Amino acid sequence: MRFDTFSRAFVPRTAVFAFVAIGAGVCPALVLADETCNSPYMSNLIKGQEDFLYVWTLGVPGMGDGFDKLVTLDVNPTSKGFGEVLAQVAVGGRGEAHHMGFTDDRRFLWAGGLDDSKIHVFDVSTNPAKPKLVKTITDFAPRAGLVGPHTFYALPGRMLIGALSNSKDNGGKTGMAVYSNKGDFISKYDMPTDQGGDGYGYDIAINPARNAMLTSSFTGRNNYMMDLGQLMKDKPAMQRFGTSMVIWNLKSMQPEKVLNVPGAPLEIRWSLKEGDDWAITTSALTSMLWLVKKDAKGEWQAKSVAQIGDPAKIPLPVDISITADGKGLWVNTFMDGTTRYFDLRNPEAPKQTYAKRTGSQVNMVSQSWDGKRAYVSSSLLAKWDKKGVDDEQFVKLFAWDGKELKETFTADFYQLKLGRAHHMKLGAAKPGTAMALAPK
Repeated sequence: MRFDTFSRAFVPRTAVFAFVAIGAGVCPALVLADETCNSPYMSNLIKGQEDFLYVWTLGVPGMGDGFDKLVTLDVNPTSKGFGEVLAQVAVGGRGEAHHMGFTDDRRFLWAGGLDDSKIHVFDVSTNPAKPKLVKTITDFAPRAGLVGPHTFYALPGRMLIGALSNSKDNGGKTGMAVYSNKGDFISKYDMPTDQGGDGYGYDIAINPARNAMLTSSFTGRNNYMMDLGQLMKDKPAMQRFGTSMVIWNLKSMQPEKVLNVPGAPLEIRWSLKEGDDWAITTSALTSMLWLVKKDAKGEWQAKSVAQIGDPAKIPLPVDISITADGKGLWVNTFMDGTTRYFDLRNPEAPKQTYAKRTGSQVNMVSQSWDGKRAYVSSSLLAKWDKKGVDDEQFVKLFAWDGKELKETFTADFYQLKLGRAHHMKLGAAKPGTAMALAPK
């Protein structure tokens, strides 16, 4: 299957945003509130203030119903229920709830389990305040031979799913699968194991303007379902982490170059500034920021450009969120519970300019497009989260004025008997429809 029609029929989200802004006579920061990490093929973007925060939550035995669930929080400060839980939809089991992603039309939210490899599809369009579970896909492992659906990346009419493991040995060699928006399996693509490739996978990020797709790498099910303390003492297991990123030709879906990035490179963010052609990631085990950019000869290269905290203490950088103008980056480090801000105005030499301890442990960070709000959640993996009093489970909203993160509210997921708060997505009662320019 080829993706020529996808890249020709749609323009990058940055171009869409710029067009909407020009048409409205204001800058994009005043028009759109959507996250900066969504697929560039998404429509129905949020205009103005987001109303809801969807939180994909891990169930805890004996806590509430004990099941994984999608939790909806009211995050509109003008609402009487600001900061409160509006809805929760349990999926009837615990499968290591992890990441989720919208379909291109934003009508449905797909959420996966790293343990059971089930994919749950929620309708977030009919009643955005109260999502409804409409489908559970159970053939991911049988059809694709993949385990641990991690990244859900919208394509026109389809969902591209990056996996962490395989059904043969639960190791790190894995691939990606394509499904229709209706939930039908279409095709599979293996991560390369030649030309320096280790076959590992994690995140996916697409730059349509450069016909480039970039993937990163983590570890297999045998590792991520192991207790973190036990894992860190297991030397052979600690050798089974990804050391590569891959540049793919988007149209042909073929790998073009394997980049050496040791230390498990995780989340990938392309700069959203019009004309930029670089991406940034963090390596979890070596605590470094890596820049992926073309060199003077036009060849994609990856190089470490900044240190995150003290690598000797393994702060474990996890999620990142790039600003809409490509000038800044939020980085959460799990072990020390710190949210850091890096100045990216020179992506060749990022500089940390701010840090705040936002919890005893922190994982995901999601900021609004206007850069005024940042959401932080706590859980990494059920068996990797801290124990005892440090096992905090929350979602926090912070206001950002360019100088300080100021906490607006905290939803304590343990107190609410919801479980472990992981991935977050913004929602709106009436999202706007993005207007796209016809491609030349």
